[in-house]
Amino acid sequence: MSQLPPCPQCTSEFTYEDGAQLVCPECGHEWSETEAAAAESEKMIRDANGNELQDGDSVTVIKDLKVKGSSLVVKVGTKVKSIRLVGGDHDIDCKIDGIGPMKLKSEFVKKV
Repeated sequence: MSQLPPCPQCTSEFTYEDGAQLVCPECGHEWSETEAAAAESEKMIRDANGNELQDGDSVTVIKDLKVKGSSLVVKVGTKVKSIRLVGGDHDIDCKIDGIGPMKLKSEFVKKV
């Protein structure tokens, strides 16, 4: 038996198939498997080269980035270790040596 995905609305594990649709008995939400696959691929955060990023990865900055509110600059080639993925526009939360904690956009980094 194949494992059905949890409900995207209430994250209930008790989903079932009803024809071509998946149904959640707890909240009543109905969706198709293609919608579930599209939502899954949307959640993936990718670097500038298209590699999938995960928590704990190390990345390298590919463009000089000005630090907002100061005169500091994150230089090209700066290696950032142990990233944490978060939602939003700036989807990487990290700590850069010499600068401190900051958020980065995944489009300006590549996976090491």
